[in-house]
Amino acid sequence: MSEAQAITPLKPVFQVTEVEATASRATIVVEPLEQGYGHTLGNALRRVMLTSLPGYAITKVRVNGAEHQYSTLEGVSEDILELVLSLKQVRVKSESKEEFTMKLEVSGAGDVTAAQITPGAVAEIVNPELHLATLSKGAKLDVEMTVEPGLGYDVASERSSTIIGEIPVDAMYSPVVRVSYKVEATRVGRRTDFDRIVFEINTDGTVRPVDALNQAARILAKQFTQVFNPVIIEEEVEEETLSPEEAENLRLTVEELDLPTRIANALRKGGFKTVGDLQGAPRNVIAKVKNLGEKSVDVINEAIQKKGVSLGE
Repeated sequence: MSEAQAITPLKPVFQVTEVEATASRATIVVEPLEQGYGHTLGNALRRVMLTSLPGYAITKVRVNGAEHQYSTLEGVSEDILELVLSLKQVRVKSESKEEFTMKLEVSGAGDVTAAQITPGAVAEIVNPELHLATLSKGAKLDVEMTVEPGLGYDVASERSSTIIGEIPVDAMYSPVVRVSYKVEATRVGRRTDFDRIVFEINTDGTVRPVDALNQAARILAKQFTQVFNPVIIEEEVEEETLSPEEAENLRLTVEELDLPTRIANALRKGGFKTVGDLQGAPRNVIAKVKNLGEKSVDVINEAIQKKGVSLGE
């Protein structure tokens, strides 16, 4: 083998093939791979598919007539906690980059399913058959849900709400439910030492399994590109850090500057309540404050200069 042949880098010539597929489940084969690359690629792609693909989830719920998740509603078989747990399983497909709301308004006896949710123009419910609640005759259910885009899993306890009646929900954003893979030996010509990855991918139906695999590959490609062709992000210029004494001086009120009461009152009424408000303020602006004039401006400037700041020109 010549020296040139010995240092020739490996070239990826493998193919990605869907063996069988539905909207939410697929068996995908990647082959042929150089020996050892089956686990290298398989493990990396699996981890990214489970943790780093964007999705949508209900993050907050408000139920009319319920102040908290331990409430019950007359005529509704399930308590609010059970209802929230069911709503957590609603899978939403959308192209929106911002949070949005969906509504559920039903009345009368019968079963309530996700199909009765009004998702609005920006979203689609992909599991409309999901059972949410059972209502008796005369019962009503009025629910407002906040849906947000995100990654991975977000625990409700980290998003506590101060709004009465608003219930945070554990959010599972990831559209990929389960990924497994196995590496097998495969043959190319006379060589029998190539690798073959067989992926089994299950999604929630908001993204096709092969698209989830493609998204994961793109994410990894960006990460690896940064290793050999890094994009340098310019650091933002940090603002000057004040010393504790300087910060304390800026918080002083105008009454604490030993100014004449008339001047202090006029400044406060004019919107200048602290030394920080006065710092750099144009002299002509201060002079226009009611009951102040040029002489008062000189007095004010002299007082704040003792605190290490001054008025502007």
